[in-house]
Amino acid sequence: MNQAQNSNNNIIGKPIDRVDGYLKVTGGARYSAEIPTENVVHAVLCQSTIARGRIRSIDTQAAERAPGVLAVITHLNAPRLAQLTWLPAGQSLPILQKPEIHYYGQNIGVVVATTLEQAEYAASLVRATYDEQKPAGRMAQRLNEGFLPPMGVTGGGGGPVDSRRGDVARGLDGAVSIEQTYTTPIEHHNAMEPHATIALWNGDNLTVYDTTQNVSGVRQVLASAFGMRQENVRVVSHFLGGGFGSKGLNWPHTTIAAIAAQRVKRPVKLVLQRPQMFTSAGHRAPTLQRITLGATQAGKLTAIRHATTSHTSMFDDFVESSGLMTRIMYSCPNVEVSHRLVRANVGTPTFMRAPGESSGSFALESAIDELAYELKLDPIEFRNRNYAERDEHENHPWSSKSLREAYRLGAERFGWARRNPVPRSMRDGRYLIGYGVASATYPANYRPASARAIFFADGRALVQTATHDLGTGTYTIMTQIAAETLGLPVDRVRFELGDTRLPFSPGAGGSTSATSAGSAVQAAARTLRTRLIEMALRDENSPLNGLNPSAVTVESGRIFARENPSRGETYVQVLARLGEKVVEVVASVQPGSERATPGAPARANQRPGTEQDRGAQAEESQSGVYSFHSFGAHFCEVRVDPDLGMVRVARVLGCYGVGRVLNLKTATSQMHGGITWGISMALQEETHLDARSGGYINANLGEYHVPVNADVPVIETYFVEEDDPYVSPIGAKGIGEIGIVGVAAAIANAVFHATGKRVRDLPITLDKLI
Repeated sequence: MNQAQNSNNNIIGKPIDRVDGYLKVTGGARYSAEIPTENVVHAVLCQSTIARGRIRSIDTQAAERAPGVLAVITHLNAPRLAQLTWLPAGQSLPILQKPEIHYYGQNIGVVVATTLEQAEYAASLVRATYDEQKPAGRMAQRLNEGFLPPMGVTGGGGGPVDSRRGDVARGLDGAVSIEQTYTTPIEHHNAMEPHATIALWNGDNLTVYDTTQNVSGVRQVLASAFGMRQENVRVVSHFLGGGFGSKGLNWPHTTIAAIAAQRVKRPVKLVLQRPQMFTSAGHRAPTLQRITLGATQAGKLTAIRHATTSHTSMFDDFVESSGLMTRIMYSCPNVEVSHRLVRANVGTPTFMRAPGESSGSFALESAIDELAYELKLDPIEFRNRNYAERDEHENHPWSSKSLREAYRLGAERFGWARRNPVPRSMRDGRYLIGYGVASATYPANYRPASARAIFFADGRALVQTATHDLGTGTYTIMTQIAAETLGLPVDRVRFELGDTRLPFSPGAGGSTSATSAGSAVQAAARTLRTRLIEMALRDENSPLNGLNPSAVTVESGRIFARENPSRGETYVQVLARLGEKVVEVVASVQPGSERATPGAPARANQRPGTEQDRGAQAEESQSGVYSFHSFGAHFCEVRVDPDLGMVRVARVLGCYGVGRVLNLKTATSQMHGGITWGISMALQEETHLDARSGGYINANLGEYHVPVNADVPVIETYFVEEDDPYVSPIGAKGIGEIGIVGVAAAIANAVFHATGKRVRDLPITLDKLI
C-alpha cells in the first residue's frame, strides 16, 4: 500500500494485499507441525477396526521391541485423566481410559518412537482382539429411534431445539401447500493442513503447538484433563491451513500427544494421517428434513413446518441445527421448527462451515422454489412477497437488513430477467440451461474479547490478541483496523495472534473473529491513540499543549491541530521528549443490552454508536434488543447434458449485506471459497458409511470428491453497503459462513429449471438425473 493511501487514514475496507503473504509464499509461515523443536520424537495413533464392542486384549510386545520405540500407551497403562465435559472438547468420551469401543477409528493407543517411520512401523504391530457387536444401522432406517435432545441447539443463533409460533395446522387449512423430504449426507472438512500437535513439558508447565481455531478452548480442556491451572498451559497456533470448524474444538489426539510427551519426557509430534482425519476430528452429520409449506393463492406464506433428524454419537448429543434459518428467514404467522437425534456408532459430529444453515438452506430454499412453481410465481417475487421486515421468531427489529437490495442488485447483474420460467425451455446447443436462486443468512455473532496495543519509541506499533487466522486474512484486517485507528501507515503496525499468552479472544467460528477480535483491536488502538494524544497535550514543551483533545487529529503518526495542521508533532517526538521507550494499553469489549442470547436475559452494557443513534433505534424497539444477521442471495446458471446427466455450473453470483467490509480483497476471497464449497456440497461431497463395519469407505482425498479448477466457474460477488452501528463496535457482521449458505439450493433449483427433475437428495449426481 502506498503512502498516499495511508495518509488519509482511510485504510479499513481497502483491498490491500495480505500482510502475511510474503511469509506464506517463501515458507516463512510456520504451521504447527513445522515448529522447530529440539529433541522431538514422533507419535502415531492406533485406532479400532470395529465400530462397537470391547477390547478383549491388546498385544503391544512386538511394538515395544521394535527399533526406536520409546513407549506404547493404551488404556492399560495410560495416566488417569479427569472426566471431560463436552464442549470445548470435541467429544466427551474418556481418552485411553476404558476398553469399550463406540465407533470405528476410536483411539485405542499411541506409539512413540525416535522417527516417524519407526513409529508408523511399530504402530502396525499392535494387535487388538475384540468382543465385537453389530453397529447401529443407518439413520434413515431408524427414524423411529429419534429423540429430543436435552440441550439447546449447538450452532448459529442457539436457543431451544424446538420452537413454534402460531398454529401450523390452521395455517395449512385451505392453503396451497407442498410437503417434501430433503436429505444431506455425511461430509468431512478435509482441510489441506492435517490436524497436528507438538507437545512439550517443562516441569509442571505444558506448551502445545496445535492446529486449532480455539487456543483458549484447547488450554481449558488440557488443564482440566491433567488437573492443572490454566496459567500453566500455553497453546500456540500462528497459522492454519484451513479448519472450517473441525479445528474449533479439542480432539483426543491433542491430549494424547501431551500424555505421550509426559511419558517419554521429550517433545512429541503427532500428525493425523488423512484417513484418521475422517474418524478423529468430527464431521457434518447427515440430515433428513421434512418441510411443509402453505401459502395463499396470492403468494403469502401461511404456514411452515421444518422437522430435522440428524445422527449423533452414542455418548454426545450434537444437533445439526438445520431449522435455525427457517425460524427467521420469511414472514409467516405459523412456524414450527424441530430437531431430533438418532444415535449411531460414529464419532461425535461437529461444526462444519455454516453448521445447520448449510444443510438447512438446501431444504428450505428448495421447498420455497417448489412452492413458487406451484403458485406460478417468479422465485424472487415469491421471496419478496414474504420478506421478513423484522425477526418474527424473537420479535425484534433487525439491526440492519439489505436483502431486498441484494435480490435486486443480484438479479440485475446476473441477468435474471432473461430467464424463461418454464422448465427445460432454455438451451445452448445440446445443453439444457437452468437458472436458480436461493437466499442466504447467518447470525452476526459478537463475543467478549480483549487486545493489547503497544507503541515503541522508533515509531512502530504492536497489537496482540489471541484470535486466529485460518487463511481467511485475519492478520491483514486486524492490521488495517489498528493502523487506521492509530493513524499509522500499515507497514508500521505488526499484529500478533494465536497464543494463549496474549489477551483473550474467542475461538474462530460462527463468523465471530472480525466482530469480536476486530472490535477489541479497535478499542485497544483507540485507547493507545488517546493515551499518546493526552501525553502530548499535557506536556508543557509540546506545541500542542493546552489544546482540547477534540481539537487535534492524527495522520501518518503525527498529531496536529485540526485548524492549524502546521502545529503538531509525531508520536515519536512525544515519547523521545518524555524519555519513554514504550506505551502499552489493554482494552476489552463485550456485547451489550442490545444483544440478547436466545432464552437468556440481556446483559447491561453501553451500546456502540452515538446517543442520537441509540435514541433513534430505541423508537423502533421498545425492548431495546435487536436481531443481528447477515443476508444475501445466490444466483446460479447450470448446463446439463440431457443424455449423460452431467451437471456443470456455468456461473455463480452472490450479493450480500454483511455490515462493514474490512478488506474488499479478502472478503471477496472468502465468498469465493464459500461458493466453491457450496458447489462441492451440491454436486460432489459425500462420505459413505459402511453399515456392516461402521467404517468410512472413502476416507481419503482420492475418493472423497471435492471440486478441482475445472469444476469452478466464473464467480461474481457484490456487497451491499451497510452502516450498522449496533451489530458490533467495528460495524462488521462476519463473513466466514454466509458464502456457502444457499448455494446448494440455488444449484438444485437451477437443475430443476434446466431438466424438470427435482433432486431432493444431495449430492446431485448423474444417476439421479438420467
